[in-house]
Amino acid sequence: MPPTVSFVNLKGGVGKTAVSVNFAAFCGLQELKTLLIDTDPQTNATFSCITVEKWKDHSTKKGTIANIMGMRRHTSPEGGEANVSEIIIRNVFRNVDLVPSHLDLFTIDLDLAATTARETKLKRSLGDILTQYKIVVCDCPPNLTIPTQNALAMSTHFAVPVSPDFLSAIGIGILLSRVKDFCKDLQHDLQHIGIILSRVGRPARHRSEISDDLRARFGELVITPEIKERAAVSEAASQNRSIYEMGDREAKKEFEDCSIEILKRMGEL
Repeated sequence: MPPTVSFVNLKGGVGKTAVSVNFAAFCGLQELKTLLIDTDPQTNATFSCITVEKWKDHSTKKGTIANIMGMRRHTSPEGGEANVSEIIIRNVFRNVDLVPSHLDLFTIDLDLAATTARETKLKRSLGDILTQYKIVVCDCPPNLTIPTQNALAMSTHFAVPVSPDFLSAIGIGILLSRVKDFCKDLQHDLQHIGIILSRVGRPARHRSEISDDLRARFGELVITPEIKERAAVSEAASQNRSIYEMGDREAKKEFEDCSIEILKRMGEL
């Protein structure tokens, strides 16, 4: 199994997808063959890499993560699961392949409720194909339902992007506790490599206080580089490009610094 990192938080809008996608793109630029897995039914990571039209065509003809997790069997004439190799979209960025997501994941907890070993379905489905990669990156939905559980169950590391606002910060302790209990139940060794301050807005007293509080509470777990909220990040996603292809040097530097720190904490630098 290659080193695998999941980006998780119980709250949406904290920059998980931007961090996931641009970390994967950075790894690819370092000549590390990377697999980006979108486990979020909102498909934001998928649409950050490919157009909606390409996704529609690919999901119909080849399938998505929903197929390899045992859903959407009605789309196959034989009623079986899709071919994993065909589901992967190659080279969405340099040295980065994508397992696209699908809206059907919204109901996966109901569809797989009676399925045995449902938390490890993704890992088992991907199987030996993972050995083709040096790094695997999982973008997770803002919850701890079956898609996130599957990402964590196949991961060696996880990181928590958080924006410096009250609602984003208060759930970190709950998240870490729940992840710890989940790993204990599965007897799975998973390393927490850090909290990432992302989508940092204009300087304001309350944001500074929240950032300072997080650094005081979690110490070295909080990664030093911060990622500010910039128009270039959303523009890159809308154009299916990474931040490294945009003209904003400061944004590029922030994601580079953060990615380097994550790789160091994973033991890959």
